[in-house]
Amino acid sequence: MEDPIQVPPIMTGHLVAVPYPGRGHVNPMMNLCKLLVSKNSDILVTFVVTEEWLGFIASDPKPRNIRFATIPNVIPSEHGRANDFVGFFEAVMTKMEAPFQDLLRRLHPPPTVVIYDTYLFWVVRVANRTDIPVASFWPMSASVFAVFKHYHLLQQNGHYPVSVSEDGEKRVDYIPGNSSIRLADFPLPDESWRSRKLLELALNVVPWVQKAQYLLFPSIYELEPRAIDALKAEFSIPIYTIGPVIPYFSNGHIDASKHGYFQWLDNQPSGSVLYISQGSFLSVSSAQIDEIAAGVRESGVRFLWVQGKESDRLKEMCGDKGVVLGWCEQMRVLQHRAIGGFWSHCGWNSTREGVYCGVPFLAFPIFMDQPLNGKFIVEEWKVGWRVKKEVKQDILITRDEIAGLIKKFMDQSDDEVRDMRKRSRELKQLCQHAIAPGGSSETDMNAFLSHMLQGANAKPE
Repeated sequence: MEDPIQVPPIMTGHLVAVPYPGRGHVNPMMNLCKLLVSKNSDILVTFVVTEEWLGFIASDPKPRNIRFATIPNVIPSEHGRANDFVGFFEAVMTKMEAPFQDLLRRLHPPPTVVIYDTYLFWVVRVANRTDIPVASFWPMSASVFAVFKHYHLLQQNGHYPVSVSEDGEKRVDYIPGNSSIRLADFPLPDESWRSRKLLELALNVVPWVQKAQYLLFPSIYELEPRAIDALKAEFSIPIYTIGPVIPYFSNGHIDASKHGYFQWLDNQPSGSVLYISQGSFLSVSSAQIDEIAAGVRESGVRFLWVQGKESDRLKEMCGDKGVVLGWCEQMRVLQHRAIGGFWSHCGWNSTREGVYCGVPFLAFPIFMDQPLNGKFIVEEWKVGWRVKKEVKQDILITRDEIAGLIKKFMDQSDDEVRDMRKRSRELKQLCQHAIAPGGSSETDMNAFLSHMLQGANAKPE
């Protein structure tokens, strides 16, 4: 039998954090933990990751009172998540529970609270057996959570499944907490086997949230008040909006000499560079990437493009007006004065970072929650344009369309563009107010921390 994992006696609270093993989940969970320990240095965090993920993040800087604990990989790492996303998702939901339960048993004294990624629903089952409070950390927007919670309404009204090409433009307005939504913008609306299976797995996690003690959203109340108010009316457990949960708190000096792209940005006119990133996991077809690259070149616009794969090939295709990288410090890039726009897949992390940095979007969503995030960017907040005007699936957007769109989007003399950049700056101020003393996110973060530690102190020794 392995020895118990000891907690230093000086700590007033022991928080166990369990993210879903994916980049878009691990990063916000770690950011949340860093924020919590920055507010109370007497908290110890045990951050639970798979062995594969420890290899990815072990060397990243972190506070001394955040430590890692590992459980085995759910599938052999050489198989890769992208090769069989459905299989990986299923494995996460079935193979992590037993090793996590064993790890939790060895933590001594017991944790004050477990913060878990909502998709890891089995954490609630494990923690409830041992009377450890759990906080469900939903990794997407509150509006998307409201959609999943009420997805049955689509089925009842005959709007699921839908042929996106034929009926994607149709709108529904009966999802609580949301304004009217195009059917094409719902997560997984089609009847392909992959979508049906992923939707089934996603919907299964929702009922478990009510069995948690807290629900946390990496959002800002003022960005989506309608959804948050609706959910607070439906749930009996406390709901906290603690966003944006992005690394704004680590904006220290950066050594530009180690990152040549910052030196390049320093030499560009203010607001002149289009930052392009399609995310770190899912991608579009190589034919579409080629059209985007040709469109970027033909637009004549300055650009900084982050593309993990095939970056060398893209460098040749895009011309000499910009930089192509395999990776960059996205948050710092978005904050640079030279950046005037963000071509984005609209993942929730990138959406929050772009909004926080006051950068307008060219929305090019691919999958899952991204189309609904794009809808918020374009229709609700009005800080972006859609790249793909038609909702038809598998439509190739041509280089001529892309070049014209980028040219207009980056034209600072255009009245529509100036208005959009002004609204982007206003959203940036909204975010700044939310995390300032007395702001909505700061207030909710402090309330969650206080309730969590009060619960710990109320426990018998």
